[in-house]
This record gives sequence, structure tokens and C-alpha cells, in this order.
Amino acid sequence: MTNGRPACWSPCTTTRPEVDRTSSDPPVAAVGQPHPEVSFPGGRHDQTDPDLWATALREAAEEVALDPADVRLLGRLDPLVTVGSRSLIHPYVAVLDGPPNLVPNPDEVEAVLHVPLSELLLDEVFREEEWSRYGEPWIITFFELVGDTVWGATAAMLRQLLAVALGVEDHRNYRADS
Repeated sequence: MTNGRPACWSPCTTTRPEVDRTSSDPPVAAVGQPHPEVSFPGGRHDQTDPDLWATALREAAEEVALDPADVRLLGRLDPLVTVGSRSLIHPYVAVLDGPPNLVPNPDEVEAVLHVPLSELLLDEVFREEEWSRYGEPWIITFFELVGDTVWGATAAMLRQLLAVALGVEDHRNYRADS
């Protein structure tokens, strides 16, 4: 069961295949986590947002000054539920025609990281661990980048994105319907 409020995160790629990520402070609910976490721009649906795609665009504009006019929606990934906050995430995938001029909002984002998708496919970057969740084995994906470990919902979204981009079937139990 989620906290009842949907959230949206939006990985974006440019015509050069790369992913823009943000490194933001952990949310208040994640008090036990002493380090910033790597995440995509995104957040809670607001009553003023006409739909979840509008939420993703608004959050990206607020967090990294991404101009919604520069963004073209490609599609959606499977919804997933975060372990800690139990938020239901609706990830959207978008493309930009050129390199974005992203400016981190210092109140929300520490830095913007640009990562080529090809880097995520390197053996020394990708790893998995089996954890127990709700008494069931759960595969947790990690991407070990220089200076950052990407895991959790962000890594699950990256994994889905890579599987779709490469045309690989991937039925991991990170999805909301699993």
C-alpha cells in the first residue's frame, strides 16, 4: 500500500544517449540516511497539475530548470513503489534534441550528473544483490559510478530504461504490480 499520493520522475536522454540525474538531499522521511541520494527530477502530484506528465515537467523545471518546451515525451516505464516512503512512482522517459542547460536549484539539488547510457552497461558499474523484502527474495540493482552509488528506485528505473532500449525482457520484482 502506498501513501496514496502518486509521484513522477522523469529520466531524460539527449540525442547523444545519456541520462541526466540529480544528486539531492534525502527527504525528511529518510532521516537515517546520512548521504545524498542520486535521483531523477520528480516529486508529488500537485492539484494544479492536469496530469502526471505535467507533474514530471513541473518538477524538472523546479529542480534543474529544464524548459518543458525542450522536452519530447517518448513513453512511460512501469510504475514502481519505493521501499522507504512507499510512494507510487510513475516514471516518464523523454528526449531532448540537444544538450540541456540544467541549473540545479540549490534548495533541492546538489549537482546534476551526466552519465552516458553505455557506462551503465559496463560490468564494473552494474551489480545486483538479493535482499529479503516482505519475506520474499528481491533483486536490488546497483550502478557503481565514480563518486556515486545509484540504487533503489532510481536504479530500478535505469534498469527498466536499459531493458526497453536494448529490447531485453526484464521481469524483476521492482514493479508496482509484482
